[in-house]
Amino acid sequence: MPESSPETHVIDFRAAEQLLAARDPRGAIRLLDSVISAHPENTAARLLRARAFFLAAQLRPAELEFQIVLEREPDNAFAHFALGRTLERAGRSEEALRHFRLAAALDPRPDYIEAARFAHDNGDGDDERDPGPANGDQE
Repeated sequence: MPESSPETHVIDFRAAEQLLAARDPRGAIRLLDSVISAHPENTAARLLRARAFFLAAQLRPAELEFQIVLEREPDNAFAHFALGRTLERAGRSEEALRHFRLAAALDPRPDYIEAARFAHDNGDGDDERDPGPANGDQE
């Protein structure tokens, strides 16, 4: 196995972003595992891995990753929104609503506000949409 370096971790992170965009969440998770092992403090890598877990329907690991991000960045509106989507998909709409409301309070984006208002209407746990990139840019 080649030696790991900060440069290879950056390459792995960028490749994981591409894999996630190409809808290969399991491939992204494999790359991000090594990045996070080497840099457990890297919140961006944890957020990306949480999204990958979500898309791979690994809801409990996604939830745990989003929670770690929120422990470090309690004002991260995207992490609250994505955790809400994860909880909603797991059929835990009451818990999800709390995070949707926090996301909307922190950042009044239309999708966050809509989720906060209508979480009970669509809380059937069948929403498989990627919560999206943390910076709000479209992929």
